[in-house]
Amino acid sequence: MHFLPEKLDDYIVAHSANEPELLQQLTRETYQKVLQPIMLSGPYQGRVLSMISKLINPKSILELGTFTGYSTLCLAEGLANDGQLHTIDINEELTDFQRKYFDESGFGQQIIQHTGNAIDIIPTINSTFDLVFIDADKPNYSNYFHLIIDKLNSGGIILSDNVLWHGKVVEPLDEKDRSTKAVLDYNTLLKLDKRIETVVLPIRDGLTISRKK
Repeated sequence: MHFLPEKLDDYIVAHSANEPELLQQLTRETYQKVLQPIMLSGPYQGRVLSMISKLINPKSILELGTFTGYSTLCLAEGLANDGQLHTIDINEELTDFQRKYFDESGFGQQIIQHTGNAIDIIPTINSTFDLVFIDADKPNYSNYFHLIIDKLNSGGIILSDNVLWHGKVVEPLDEKDRSTKAVLDYNTLLKLDKRIETVVLPIRDGLTISRKK
């Protein structure tokens, strides 16, 4: 989803950092072999994730929604040398695909894969986090927030993807549309929760940055 005119969007991408070759390969293979390749973060948002992670230099990252590992590798670029990244995805069929690229990246030893329901897995991870990226099933966004907020270190960052949800957040709500209602509720939660401060960025389908006070 692009909210800017195509020419302006193209200019922004052209004057931002280039996509690493390994991620270009990952993208090509995802489009060749995996259903719904549109779920990839993509080169521009990937460079945004990489830049934010590098600015934080986190020792611990939690990612909800691995898919084929594109965003995982972007976030890993900012990891501290002794840092770890825990990534959770429900699709066990993608585990080997992800691992191949994780190991080729040089971050393989720092990336810990979890397969299953994130609601069940998050409480079992014995770690606190400096950076969390939420890009999973929308109806559970608020549930994920409640599970991770006490695991987020002071000054830690939550990045939430798809918070503009194809522009549906400003359209009349269809009460049968669970995902849009969940995103609306989640955006309100982030705005009102006094433990964090939040800003919404109109990047691709919407990216929220929330900082724990």
